[in-house]
Amino acid sequence: MQLQQLQYFVAVAEARHFTRAAETVHVAQPSLSQQIRALERELGADLFQRARGNITLTDAGEALLPLARRILADADTARHEVLELVQLRRGRVRLGATPSLCTGLLPDVLRAFHDRYPGIRLMIEEGGSHDLVRELARGALDLALVVLPLPTASPALTTVELLREDLVVVSSPESPGPGGGRRAVRIADLEGERLVMFRHGYDLRELTVAACRAEGFEPDFAVEGGEMDAVLGFVRAGLGMAVVPRMVATRSGRGLRVTPLARPGLHRTIALAHRSDVAPPRAARELQRMLLER
Repeated sequence: MQLQQLQYFVAVAEARHFTRAAETVHVAQPSLSQQIRALERELGADLFQRARGNITLTDAGEALLPLARRILADADTARHEVLELVQLRRGRVRLGATPSLCTGLLPDVLRAFHDRYPGIRLMIEEGGSHDLVRELARGALDLALVVLPLPTASPALTTVELLREDLVVVSSPESPGPGGGRRAVRIADLEGERLVMFRHGYDLRELTVAACRAEGFEPDFAVEGGEMDAVLGFVRAGLGMAVVPRMVATRSGRGLRVTPLARPGLHRTIALAHRSDVAPPRAARELQRMLLER
């Protein structure tokens, strides 16, 4: 059974005339009659009583008519729904990002995306790069902002470098600054300082600890285990210092002393990732474009 056959059937049922129905659906009358006969053969019942100048519905035709109208209406609704998705009027984007990027990079980009496409629902999942890579691989996310290099090699993902971000040291203005209050400090100056440290699995934790060990010392934790907002709150309270992205310090720097790291400094590379074997949905591709052009 084809939608076109149902369309022709409804046209004949409403016009009660094969020639006028053919004109309504813009098809030759013999083609319309042929499709109606094919539909009747498939259903195993006549749909019309054909008397010269008098076309009426059979009992089977009467039963089919409301169903055919409903099917055609549903098909039309489906076309409109898909068209709205294609034209970015409706839909969703599932984006994963590390908590620091949710705080620093995403607010302005997501606001611009929402202003342009208010019908697209944004679903954000925060997590470390390892967790986000796993969620991408199982199809739970369309895109993810991750820190390079990836925790494990993942040939099934495509990554595009987005930015290279400086890290800075934040501390409470009411406490002594790092390195005796110098305008810029080295990682080595953090030896002996009490640090507020992120939870295990957090990219910034692994980066900071690795940098300290490269300088020959183990970092001293005053507090550990928090997410970004908690770490910044603990630093404001004077519990210790923390190494955070410059964007986060700039956006959340109220009540914080921000001290740059002296050259060569400490950096991290942010990339936009998606599955290689599945093209992201149209709305996700548009958000990807806005992130790359930001």
